[in-house]
Amino acid sequence: MVALFKNDQVSYRPLFSPPRSLSAKFLTLFAVFSVLYVTHSFLPSSLKPSLSVSSSRTRGTCPPRSYAAGKWVPQPPPPATHQNMTQLSDVYEFLGLEGCASSREVYWHLGADHEQLWDRFPGVSSWRWQPPDDCQVRNLNTASIIRDLVEQGGWLFIGDSVTENHFFSLSCMLYPHVRATPDYVQNPYFDRAWPQNLYLDPSSPLVSQLSFPPGFDIETTPLVTFRRIDLLFEPAALEALYRSLHPHSPLVAANANLFSDEATWNLSPAEYVKLFTAPLPRANYATMVVSTGGHWTTTLFAGLKDPELPKDGIQNVVDFFGEAMEAWAREVQSLLDEAEKRERKAAQNGAAGHQRAPRQVVVRAYLPGHEDCHDHRKPLTEYKPGRWGWYNWNQIGDFNHAFETVLESRKYPDIHFLPIDRPALLRPDAHSAGDCLHIMTGAGVLEGWTHYIWHYVTVELPGRVR
Repeated sequence: MVALFKNDQVSYRPLFSPPRSLSAKFLTLFAVFSVLYVTHSFLPSSLKPSLSVSSSRTRGTCPPRSYAAGKWVPQPPPPATHQNMTQLSDVYEFLGLEGCASSREVYWHLGADHEQLWDRFPGVSSWRWQPPDDCQVRNLNTASIIRDLVEQGGWLFIGDSVTENHFFSLSCMLYPHVRATPDYVQNPYFDRAWPQNLYLDPSSPLVSQLSFPPGFDIETTPLVTFRRIDLLFEPAALEALYRSLHPHSPLVAANANLFSDEATWNLSPAEYVKLFTAPLPRANYATMVVSTGGHWTTTLFAGLKDPELPKDGIQNVVDFFGEAMEAWAREVQSLLDEAEKRERKAAQNGAAGHQRAPRQVVVRAYLPGHEDCHDHRKPLTEYKPGRWGWYNWNQIGDFNHAFETVLESRKYPDIHFLPIDRPALLRPDAHSAGDCLHIMTGAGVLEGWTHYIWHYVTVELPGRVR
């Protein structure tokens, strides 16, 4: 496992016991630097001056753009006892899965709920993403992922139903070492807003090999959680933000609503960052994985719709999206700084703690759908926007660019944008069977997101200089 924390083997020397031969001037200088260092440690991240010689961040072994510059290459299909699918349960063999911990809409997630598309198997799982030769990514290993989720901190997924696709895929990758809640077989009526969790299964043989942090409870401390949050804000907060930024806009002048009555599921940043930073045993998260974009349409944001502009004024939505993500990043970074300050104060007062990895937020680039997805049976070599421009799909790149531009600022040192959407852009064949936006488990796209994010937070980020 990659070590995130290093213990320097240095003999103990009392900090404030210098030799008598040191001059008074040297002692004064030493005291000044000590005060500066302590002051720096307790400043919020956005106000911290750099104490390093160079302000640039250390380049890792495989930055996200380098990873995304790879290609899909053929691989042998998983071993199967059948040549063709004859029943729903055959899909596990054809995708090379032992099972899945999550029980929510299983065959939809596995892309097997439309029999007319069973001819996709096993070809859809016969591809793997190959990064460029100079891009060294940590070897994918289920036991190592679980070890890191326990010992270095878990993941909190924040996003819409595409992020739920990602969560479901992870429940299959980690099976049978994890169990999932809720149980949608016993009770299929849980609302989409209900938290979904993965917990370490007590019967897993990995349990005896793990070093559990103090306070970690196998029964109640989740390794991974998904919360359905479509817009990253509650609609009322976005409404207020728009009115404060654009007091003279036609929408405000007409006292019109920003939103239509289209259903979405949302929480405030304060609410989910509170969950993210909660202490053991309730939580042990180190990474929050965020993605948004699919619901930012002129249908939902009806107050920004303008039929006289291209695509009904979708650029109005893109522009406001950039403003909203700036406000989001500012609020989330502030909340992370406050949590870090509280934990340092608690540690000073003798409260028990453990060496969890520093909390980080990674924003995964959103992805558009493919209008003719079910006509494809292999990856593309080049992505082309949709011919008809369904929904906001042809503008998803603009939304991603706006979010990435916000996070380029050093004001948000704990929030990182991952432009790793290209592997999905090249896989029209990997969509769910019922639509052309969602991604099926087992085709390598969702699994690639897990692989790279795990690599990024355990290899790339620890090498950076904050």
